[in-house]
Amino acid sequence: MSASAQNTGRAAMDGSVHEGSAAAMLELGRRVLAAQPFSVLLGARLVAFGPEGAELELPITETLRQQYGFVHGGVVGYLADNALTYAGGAALGTEVVTAEYKINYLRPALGERLVARSAVLHAGRNQAVCRCDVFVAGDRGETLCAVAQGTIVRLSQGRTQADREGSAADGAPSMNSRSAR
Repeated sequence: MSASAQNTGRAAMDGSVHEGSAAAMLELGRRVLAAQPFSVLLGARLVAFGPEGAELELPITETLRQQYGFVHGGVVGYLADNALTYAGGAALGTEVVTAEYKINYLRPALGERLVARSAVLHAGRNQAVCRCDVFVAGDRGETLCAVAQGTIVRLSQGRTQADREGSAADGAPSMNSRSAR
């Protein structure tokens, strides 16, 4: 990504771009998701992204189910983690990771798709506490199946994995959902 594109992306993420930035934030968020191989493998889609939070969707396929036919808890956890990170990224800037999160599974996820909606509860300069509700959606509407809360932290300036490994990351957006652990 060019320096000007990175600066535009960072400005869109921290809300310092003019009012027309909602579309720019969503486009940046979609590029970030497309740069996450695991998200691509699962088929996740970013449907909303802005200063108020994020919404991700994931179609439920047979390969995502566990032995009882429910969506595997790890898949629900992945979607919550990624949605939390997007919300935190909107508040803190592009280079953020999950420091920790907790999830409560409320009921089995049975339906056509998962929908995760996240928002920031509180943001400081270097970390944001975010909340996410995960719904299972189908013919009968949406049903809450999990709730999560997590702490999203800003990475040290210029300390992405590509920087640490010395690899060329041209064209790769810098917001990610890698765990800080």
